[in-house]
Amino acid sequence: MESLLSTKDLAVGYNRKILINGINISLEKGKILTLIGPNGAGKSTVLKTITRQLQSVSGNIFIGSQLINNIPGKDFARQTAVVLTERIHPELMTCAELVAMGRYPYTNIFGSLSEHDKSVVTSSLERVHALDLAEKDFSTLSDGQRQRIMLARAICQEPEIIVLDEPTAYLDIRYKIELLSILRDMTREQGTAVVMSLHEIDLAMKISDEILCLDGERITAYGSPDMIYSSHEIERLFDLQSGSYNLLFGSVELPKTEGKPEVFVIAGNGKGTPLFRKLQRQGIPFAAGILFENDVDCQTADVLSIEVVKTPAFHPISDDVIRKAAEIISGCRYVLDAGTDYGTFSRAKNILLDHAEKNGIPIMDKLKGTN
Repeated sequence: MESLLSTKDLAVGYNRKILINGINISLEKGKILTLIGPNGAGKSTVLKTITRQLQSVSGNIFIGSQLINNIPGKDFARQTAVVLTERIHPELMTCAELVAMGRYPYTNIFGSLSEHDKSVVTSSLERVHALDLAEKDFSTLSDGQRQRIMLARAICQEPEIIVLDEPTAYLDIRYKIELLSILRDMTREQGTAVVMSLHEIDLAMKISDEILCLDGERITAYGSPDMIYSSHEIERLFDLQSGSYNLLFGSVELPKTEGKPEVFVIAGNGKGTPLFRKLQRQGIPFAAGILFENDVDCQTADVLSIEVVKTPAFHPISDDVIRKAAEIISGCRYVLDAGTDYGTFSRAKNILLDHAEKNGIPIMDKLKGTN
């Protein structure tokens, strides 16, 4: 499919001084490209250059086959809508009036709205679930409401491309999800292309078709979320010297508590992860097992525990693996039973609990305390 938005050897910066160069992207209709990187990485600079608010230092930007600098202003506004983080302060304007400004590229020299224009304003407000705000003074709105109105104004332009700089900034989780869902629906239903920057790298993974990573000097990676997030690029990009990014959960993990394991968590089937996090919060080093390699608990234990006793998935648990777990238990202050009980795991669990009891090691239950 032909690219809707593309750049070729683009260099961006200020006062002809290059901040980031070698930007080569290609975005098709109906796709979402998200820029991620630490503060000051150049995300806003790239977006402002793409939207002609900053002049590029060198290179080219295209919409279709046209250089953006050759596109007349009204035509460019029909093709590209922009929602930036800067808060605007319109004087005595209702939300409907502000959204109607998105029809400017389509109005006559007097700026009067046709019935069709008014219909688009209404449908744009409806699209962001803000019809009830139409007659409210924009200056009286909450941050979440303001962001929805600004998105409605962009939608009102009926653009092929929407560019958003940190659209989820200032929003609580409800409005973050709502706003990103609206954008995803637009890409699917109308073929709109979206370019945006996000601080929330977990949301970027879930919403994006492509990710562009910037570190303030260069493009460090560009590709699909699967490629970016499975290559430890997140740790490198944000210089995570402690902690790590968990691809399975789409979240950053705090560093493990170091030291000799004080607790052995008998876990599995996802029941251990809440206990792992609780032990981490309390600063208690722990070991975990016996975990099948495809178990969700295994993913978390790998980054939070001192030692993990693993076994291949879909195979019986061997006596050697059980002995290894028992040896670790012998050096712990107590055993924490997460309550996992199924199949061949039950035999191994019972052996470990018997071992702990015979050696005078207390067995704790996550709900009841000491047995």
